[in-house]
Amino acid sequence: MKRTTILAFAAAMLAGQMAAATAGEMTLYSRDGFRGEELTIRDGARNLRDAGFNDRASSLIVHSGVWEVCEDRDFGGYCAVFERGEYPNLRNFNNSISSVRQIERGGHGYRDRDHDGRDDRQERREWREEQRDRRGGFDRPDPIELFEHSRFEGRRVSFQGETRSLRGADFNDRASSMVIYEGQWQLCEHDNFGGQCVVYGPGRYDNLGNMNDRISSLRRVR
Repeated sequence: MKRTTILAFAAAMLAGQMAAATAGEMTLYSRDGFRGEELTIRDGARNLRDAGFNDRASSLIVHSGVWEVCEDRDFGGYCAVFERGEYPNLRNFNNSISSVRQIERGGHGYRDRDHDGRDDRQERREWREEQRDRRGGFDRPDPIELFEHSRFEGRRVSFQGETRSLRGADFNDRASSMVIYEGQWQLCEHDNFGGQCVVYGPGRYDNLGNMNDRISSLRRVR
């Protein structure tokens, strides 16, 4: 009886440690450069209005985990993925974040923010098969792919590395959606990484929001 109790206690401790290891944490700041009022989130928030922080964040730090931030409550509107790191200026999301949550990382993709009910692994298989067919059997897709229209429609172009101008690919100011298979990428509105820039992590972005039809250069930053 005593041995059973000890084993049960050890199992509970191990489960608690595993949960703690996978728990994410992020801090939002009301001013850029990690200044002003702050709010630390560990369990996600469907509506930051409840915490008095709706549309107030101007910078953030992801201490652990991978987080999706959205401009509307209940994870609606324009969303993007932030991995562990410091983001002193949120640019497109400045004073426009209304909901946040930790998401699961799987392979080189994240949960589709459209939440259409399809299995993520199935979607990633479809991406790979489509890329393999388009490349005549080459199984590994380029790390980033841009689409001319929202929801991954229209003409598409893919890139493996730094591109100082999309004019050479006849895709300047034409991207409206994209898929990032791996790495973090900086997309900028002018050639040579000038103007407004936004960093995106792996995932599917069916609408680029404020960056729609404004991208002129891109590069992998991590």
